[in-house]
Amino acid sequence: MNFKYSENQELISQTIIDFCKRNIAPKMMSWDESQHFPIDVFKEIGALGMLGVLVPSKYGGSGLGYFEYVTVISEIAKFCGSIGLSVAAHNSLCVGHILKFGNEKQKNKWLPKLASGEYVGAWALTETGTGSDALRMDTTAIRKGGKWVINGSKNWITHGISSNLVVTIVRTGKKGDSRG
Repeated sequence: MNFKYSENQELISQTIIDFCKRNIAPKMMSWDESQHFPIDVFKEIGALGMLGVLVPSKYGGSGLGYFEYVTVISEIAKFCGSIGLSVAAHNSLCVGHILKFGNEKQKNKWLPKLASGEYVGAWALTETGTGSDALRMDTTAIRKGGKWVINGSKNWITHGISSNLVVTIVRTGKKGDSRG
């Protein structure tokens, strides 16, 4: 198997390396020590097209594939694992769920803002007592009058404090029912 970067991956890699040298490496230790999440830098990563890597261009994304996506995450993580993880969570957990399960109205409304970095996306699954066990979660969504009413609580939400949009995983059926 050939693990050498394609020409496109080389361009992405060099763009990330240059960006990280200028914007992440000089400040990452102080961010870590002060427990600061650099939203401004994160949004700049979006301006580079790295927060909507897998999002088709019709929704404002880069329209790239998984090889490019892995390149983005790997190269950022070489400098700062926490920002690499944040970029991965944004792309996969929030954006990925909207891309896969959202309707056209939702995709048109949210994906351009998420892909550009205008919005930071969060993903809420974990609950006290059940962790990330989706089959056992207590948070429910019940349809009432054409709207969904959500009851429950989540914790340890990736980007919970810094997000503009949260994809929340809820139960619509009985506890333990994988189809609800």
